[in-house]
Amino acid sequence: MTIDPGARVHPSAIVEPGAVIGPGVDIGPFAVVGPEVRLAEGVVVKSHAVVTGWTEVGAGTVIFPFAVVGEVPQDLKYRGERTRLVVGARCRIREGATLNTGTEGGGGVTRVGDDVLMMTGAHVGHDAQVGDRVVLANQAAIAGHCQIGDDVIVGGLSGVHQWVRVGRGAIIGAVTMVTNDVIPYGLVQGPRGELDGLNLVGLKRRGVDRAEITALRAAYQALAQGEGAFLDRARRLAETTESHHVREMTGFILGASDRSFLTPR
Repeated sequence: MTIDPGARVHPSAIVEPGAVIGPGVDIGPFAVVGPEVRLAEGVVVKSHAVVTGWTEVGAGTVIFPFAVVGEVPQDLKYRGERTRLVVGARCRIREGATLNTGTEGGGGVTRVGDDVLMMTGAHVGHDAQVGDRVVLANQAAIAGHCQIGDDVIVGGLSGVHQWVRVGRGAIIGAVTMVTNDVIPYGLVQGPRGELDGLNLVGLKRRGVDRAEITALRAAYQALAQGEGAFLDRARRLAETTESHHVREMTGFILGASDRSFLTPR
C-alpha cells in the first residue's frame, strides 16, 4: 500500500494493502478502497463510497456517498477474470452510481473519459466506452459494450441497450429506451427511442459555426427523405459533402456496428 503523505484518510475508512493513493486525495469516513485501486492526485472519495477492483481514477474526480466504482460485471459469462475500469479526470460520480469492470470477451476494459457527470443512480456497464464531457442524468443506464461519444447527454431514467453506439454530441431525452445506434448530433426521444431531429441546442452551445449547422440540417433531411436505403443515402452524402460535421456523421453511419440505426422519422 502506498499513501502519499499529502493524502487524507479518515480513521474509519478502509484502504486495503496494495492500493496507491496519490497526493491531495481525500478519503472520507467509512469509505472502502480496494487493493488494486489507484487514485490520482486530488481524488475525493466521500463517506460510504466503495472503489474496488483493478480500477484507476483520474485526477480531481469526486466519488459521492454510496457510489460503487469497479465492482465485477453484471454478466453471467463473467468467470472472475482480471479486468479493468479506467475513469478519467475531473469526473463527478454522484450518490448511488455504479461502474463495472470489463469482461474478457468484451476487451477487458471499461473506460470513462474526462469531465463526465454521472448523476444519482446512473450506471455504466462492463466494457462500455464513454467519452469526454458526457452527462448521464439520474438513473440513466449504459449497458455492456456500448460506445458513447464525447458531449453526449442521456436523460433521466433512460437506458441504452448493449452494443449500441451513440455518436458525439447526441442527446437522449428522459424516460427513453435506445435499442439502435444514434447518429452524431442526433436528438432521440420517446419511450422506444425515435430519432426526432438534431441536437441543435447542443451544437449552438458548443459554438459550432452556423454554416456547419446548416450543412448538418441539410444532411439530416437527405438521410430522412433521399432515394434508396439509409446506408445508400449516407454513402452519397459522404462522397459529396465538404462539411467536417457531416463527414463525421456519415463516417459513423458507415462504420462497423453490431446494431441497426435509429433513422429519421
